Amino acid sequence: MDRTLIISDIHLGSDACEAKSLNTFLRNAHERYDRLILNGDVFESMDFRRLKKQHWKVLSKLRRLSDQIEVVWVCGNHDGPADIISHLLGLTVVNDYEFTTGALRILVTHGHIFDKFLDDHPFLTWLGDMIYNFLQKIDQSHYVARMAKHSSKHYLRCLDIVRDGAIALAEERGCRAVCCGHTHHARADQTGPIHYYNSGCWTERPPTYLHIENGVVEVRTLETSLAVNVDLPV
Repeated sequence: MDRTLIISDIHLGSDACEAKSLNTFLRNAHERYDRLILNGDVFESMDFRRLKKQHWKVLSKLRRLSDQIEVVWVCGNHDGPADIISHLLGLTVVNDYEFTTGALRILVTHGHIFDKFLDDHPFLTWLGDMIYNFLQKIDQSHYVARMAKHSSKHYLRCLDIVRDGAIALAEERGCRAVCCGHTHHARADQTGPIHYYNSGCWTERPPTYLHIENGVVEVRTLETSLAVNVDLPV
């Protein structure tokens, strides 16, 4: 079995976090996967007082999984210092990660390093997050929040900025595919020689993730899965 699970943007501590669904999903993950990659923003913030019962259960499951399969934590912009979170769960925390599946070399990076808007406009970033979280709270279907997000020119521009930056870094590293998070938008782009995937998030419904098996990458939701075959020359 050569199976890797990539999930990102769980945002433990956020009211929008789908922690209960994630707990169910991870219940038998060690029987289905050899490797779990947490691709950034596992936490909403370092204020652990915001963590609810289901959020602590997720952390407990992750710690147990690390004794059963390989678990790698790629640090995101919400996660805080790597040394703090690595001691918290006893997991390996890295800035990015590379691995091979089948004949495919994959780079995993959260993606926030390509989003310069975060550093250049911290107040606007915070304000946008507050509005987005409010819209999610008042509409449990998250439809309004998604529509607002996809009507934002900056957000749509950010999707391409993260993709282009990630592809450039993957090419520099000699990888043929790259997997990101950060944008909360699940995506599979195979238009170029370097394929780009985004695992989406666990703060919208339905949550999304990446299933990778023997060089085949699939963008999946909890209800359905969309198989995306990777056919690259060796």
